[in-house]
Amino acid sequence: MSMQSVCHVIKADERYRSVIKHLMQFYIYDFSEYVDLDVEEDGLYKEYPYLDDYWKDESYRFAYVLRNDENYIGFVLVRLVAAEEREYFSIAEFFIMRKYRRKGIGKAVAEQMFNLHRGQWEVHQMESNKPAQVFWTKVINEYTKGQFKERIENGKTIQTFENYL
Repeated sequence: MSMQSVCHVIKADERYRSVIKHLMQFYIYDFSEYVDLDVEEDGLYKEYPYLDDYWKDESYRFAYVLRNDENYIGFVLVRLVAAEEREYFSIAEFFIMRKYRRKGIGKAVAEQMFNLHRGQWEVHQMESNKPAQVFWTKVINEYTKGQFKERIENGKTIQTFENYL
């Protein structure tokens, strides 16, 4: 990694809620390429409906902000999903600002998330979001050394793997 691609992952307490809320506008803007979203009357995208839950439900939801030494460069929201038959971690939202992409930051942050949250994982991408599918398949393949499964279900590509150790 080059010096300019240094990234600090910070567990986001209450102080960072508004930072993530603001960064979420750029994330939704980028995402509007794949889903039908438009700005509201005030010129902003509708607020992310689950953001406050990340500070109410801290044993099942984990928020992180990403910084280089000077600037915020993105965020990650991780969930622990408790289904009837099993529990698994999932990347709820993952955002690196455009100017910081293609520098190895996303891969390093994804691997850090996997290492922070050990267990079963499912990572989903919308079928229309081909760049995300390419990114996650490549990152998970490298992280697991090919020990993962991939399926398509309900318009999503889903990678599953375990990393208990």
